[in-house]
Amino acid sequence: MTKFKDIIDKAYTAFNERNIDNALATMQEDVQWSKAWEGGYISGHEEIKQYWTRQWKEINPKVETVGFSERENGSVEVRVHQNVKDLEGNLMFDGTVKHIYTFEDGLIKTMDIELVESN
Repeated sequence: MTKFKDIIDKAYTAFNERNIDNALATMQEDVQWSKAWEGGYISGHEEIKQYWTRQWKEINPKVETVGFSERENGSVEVRVHQNVKDLEGNLMFDGTVKHIYTFEDGLIKTMDIELVESN
């Protein structure tokens, strides 16, 4: 669990710093990623890069971990506080969500999202 936590922390830090390459370094080349902002899923580094680049031109999300647990199926559940503002600083979302990860060879293989609560 500790090695997964380190990888996830590195990914969130890179995301919040808008450092796509460092975030992608935590993921498998064929990673499957939930597009919470648009709906659906994307696959692979290039699609994630395009998605985040597009996203950051319209919103300013910040994500902070608040808890980790391992699920019975071996996936890792990460509770995160997510604060999303538009580019003018107006609050769009402030709440807790669950990010569900699977890993392969020490890197993120899949990420899905479950809503918990919003303020």
